[in-house]
Amino acid sequence: MKKICYVVTISLTIKSFFVKQLQYLSENGFDVTVICSPDDSLQDILGSKIKFVPVAMPRGISIGGSIASIIKLTSIFKKQKFDLIQYSTPNAAFYASIAAKSAGCKVRNYHLMGFRFLGALGVAKTILKWIEKTACKNSTSIECVSKSNLEIGIKEGLFPREKATVVWNGSTGGVDLLRFDFSKRERWRNEIRNTLGYKEDDFIYGFVGRITKDKGINELLTAFLNLKDDSKLLLVGDIEKENRLDNALLKTAHKNNNILFHGFVSDIERYFAAIDVLVLPSYREGFGNVVIEAGAVGTPSIVSNIPGPIDAIEVGKTALAVEVGDVKALEDAMIEIYKIDYKTAGQNAAYYCRDKFDSNILCDKIAERKRYLLSI
Repeated sequence: MKKICYVVTISLTIKSFFVKQLQYLSENGFDVTVICSPDDSLQDILGSKIKFVPVAMPRGISIGGSIASIIKLTSIFKKQKFDLIQYSTPNAAFYASIAAKSAGCKVRNYHLMGFRFLGALGVAKTILKWIEKTACKNSTSIECVSKSNLEIGIKEGLFPREKATVVWNGSTGGVDLLRFDFSKRERWRNEIRNTLGYKEDDFIYGFVGRITKDKGINELLTAFLNLKDDSKLLLVGDIEKENRLDNALLKTAHKNNNILFHGFVSDIERYFAAIDVLVLPSYREGFGNVVIEAGAVGTPSIVSNIPGPIDAIEVGKTALAVEVGDVKALEDAMIEIYKIDYKTAGQNAAYYCRDKFDSNILCDKIAERKRYLLSI
């Protein structure tokens, strides 16, 4: 039985994207280990077949912390003698790629979820790009979560085309169609609307994710306030401490009765069903998993025309796309999608996500890819 190890910085990444595929791999001929930050609940979620080794790794730039992480990981890798080590997220990829190469692991697979350096400037951008390039160089193979991100990696000189691929149609882990169940849309829609005090005929734009500048929240709030109609805006997610939002705009939004801020929820599928259109005007994304999760329950989207989200839609059929940072274009798209048959667009999105991003099919493709990399 081949031994494989997944490495990420924080446990939330495992919980959000990898549990299903890890369990699939462990049930289909692989000895699976997970390494990430300490978490008291993760082992129970993973199940008894998957080993969990907690290792605290710094998320920011920390020379001392980075060296300590590399030393710790190298020791674990030498002891465990994994046949394949896969790492995701920039810092974990940097530490694990160096450690895996030092430990002599022959298959070092970088699951590349996006490029953090694209949102940085100056010296910070230079350092972040160097970290990314180092991880790519140390890897024997690279799997990008979207085709457009693969092209960016090649264009930026991070890796040659022959070293990288996209598994099936991309995404981090696909979408669980049993959880994001289109057939339950109407029931969930009514339940959440009743709970939050919305009427059946209210038209609701929704946002799901971290409430911060890089997600395009300033543009979203401005565009919505410019509509001056009876539509609603529901934002689900936590407001980050370092959000860099326009404070005056945020205060105005909090005072507006048509805008509701709601904290993180564990049953997000029901909230996707409750809204009419998802709006993701983000500056950068690895893929845009919320787009396919919303789509799976029949909710169309408006997204920024950026790598990741653009790979998760059919423009004009399941979603509309606007230039990043363009408030007027976003406002126009919000008006347009209201006027067109958005319910048909939602149905199109549900069928599209079922055909392109079913997590069960993706799990099988991932296992097939692992066997290919391990020559088994």
